[in-house]
Amino acid sequence: MRTTTLVIGMILLVYGAQGAVRQLVDHDNAGLLGWLPGGFGARLAGHIVLVVAGLLLASWGGRRPSH
Repeated sequence: MRTTTLVIGMILLVYGAQGAVRQLVDHDNAGLLGWLPGGFGARLAGHIVLVVAGLLLASWGGRRPSH
C-alpha cells in the first residue's frame, strides 16, 4: 500500500510541476487542465494543488513503519 501511495504521489508531483512550468512558459498551452474554467490563474493553481498533493502522498508513502 505504501509503495502504491509513493508512486501515485511521485506521478502527481511530476505532472503538477511539469504542468506549472509549462503554464508559466506558454500561457496558451493548457495541457490536461484545459477544461478548468477560470483561465491562467485557475489552471496554475490546479497544478500547484497537484504538486502539494504529490508531495504529501510521496512523503507519507516513503516513510518506513515505526516498528
